[in-house]
Amino acid sequence: MRSVDRALSIMEILARDGWSSVTDIARELEVHKSTVFRLVATLQRRGIVEQHPSTQKYRLGFAIVRLASGVRGNPDLIDVARPSLERLSEELDETVDLAVMEDGEVTNIDQANLSTAIVAVDWIGHRSPMHVAASGKVFLAFGDPEETEAFLAAPLEAVTPNTITDPDLLREDLQVIRERGFSITRGELEEGLNSVAAPIYASDGSVVGVIVVSGPEYRMSEDRLPAAGAAVCDAAASVSRQLGWVTGSGAVPVISVPRDHV
Repeated sequence: MRSVDRALSIMEILARDGWSSVTDIARELEVHKSTVFRLVATLQRRGIVEQHPSTQKYRLGFAIVRLASGVRGNPDLIDVARPSLERLSEELDETVDLAVMEDGEVTNIDQANLSTAIVAVDWIGHRSPMHVAASGKVFLAFGDPEETEAFLAAPLEAVTPNTITDPDLLREDLQVIRERGFSITRGELEEGLNSVAAPIYASDGSVVGVIVVSGPEYRMSEDRLPAAGAAVCDAAASVSRQLGWVTGSGAVPVISVPRDHV
């Protein structure tokens, strides 16, 4: 019973403070660091907490959202987003994914594919480094600035020849994303694959998910990307409103762009 009580106390500390070290948690609970480490390791294995790859600090993981969705009146992200994913897939005739951030990477947790294309890739469960995926760049652009800088301080691996590995160039790209309201990647995750992505906000203005549209560059061509980005922004904003987000709640506003040539 004592271990359960301490584990719940750890979750409450992380819910209150966000990223926290084992030392900080142990000091507040007045227990040995080895006790805290054992408990957070167990919580991490279950996805209840996640560890930052650079700072080694912990915060609540996405599994806590899945648990919370069991509470009446607390909508599940996948259930809320699914209709918007399907409408967007039908509108753009491309594959649309819902992604979250886990363990310093982005993970696709749902996908809608109403495209008429013969070849389609199942991206559900696929994990990607933050800097190579359109969804990951959204989290870097609109997430906590300190966390983003910590990520940029670590080596950035090239996945394709188009991957941005220079931190300064990536910072410039993230600033463009903030100003535009959505991200664009051109063959950075997979050669010949272009993607656009926009943030889903919770009621407190934090980014809890990302909607991303991907397609081969001969379909998702350069002249089509701005309009696709506008459509993704609309879909993400619709989901955000259903989660209780309103403009001015602390989130970075999404800038609308023309939707011609979708």
